[in-house]
Amino acid sequence: MTDKAALFDLDGTLIESGPGIIAAMRHAMQAIGAPVAPGTDLAWVVGPPLADVFARLLTPLGRTAEIDAAMELYRADYNAGRMFEAAVYPAIRETLAAFADAGWTLFVATSKPQAVARTILAQHRLTQPFRVIYGAIDDRRLAHKPELIAHILRAEALDPRRTVMIGDRSFDIAGAHANAVRAIGALWGYGGAAELEQAGADALALAPADLPGAAAGLLQSGSDA
Repeated sequence: MTDKAALFDLDGTLIESGPGIIAAMRHAMQAIGAPVAPGTDLAWVVGPPLADVFARLLTPLGRTAEIDAAMELYRADYNAGRMFEAAVYPAIRETLAAFADAGWTLFVATSKPQAVARTILAQHRLTQPFRVIYGAIDDRRLAHKPELIAHILRAEALDPRRTVMIGDRSFDIAGAHANAVRAIGALWGYGGAAELEQAGADALALAPADLPGAAAGLLQSGSDA
């Protein structure tokens, strides 16, 4: 059993992936004849499972029957190259090294398909810090954070009291809390302070360098409880 573990979201936490995701989303909506108006803020699409995003976009239009087709169009465009329209956030590499030096075992926990997440992290030479990169099996299995985190806890025999989830969206916080895991909100991502506070984040980190101290503090506060 790992003594202490940190689970990291991918989009908006490790990498700034919004440009590629949003471009592929616009492409898919255009291709099915439901273009998103220029200037529309689509930052919210970064993070949730893809099926949920297209349901939110297409349900008001009465076009839920086209969700699967839109997802296929998105995947084709994103996997053809949009996935690489992303950058590792500054200081992430140093932050992961600091976690490792402090004895943490690190995992990725993303709603992205696992194979895609591994390809992206390999392209950025960012696989080495993580014991395992976990993601969705497909758009129906392990795509939601509660079930994904539960799966990781079981597969790795992690103690929820010694595990911390780090992410930038409310889904990360809710998924952690559904499994009795404490969660740190990443303020440099796409959710923002209001969303993370409303979700009940146990701590907020203004920058990646703040994460090791915040995570250690949560474990300490838990052991004192």
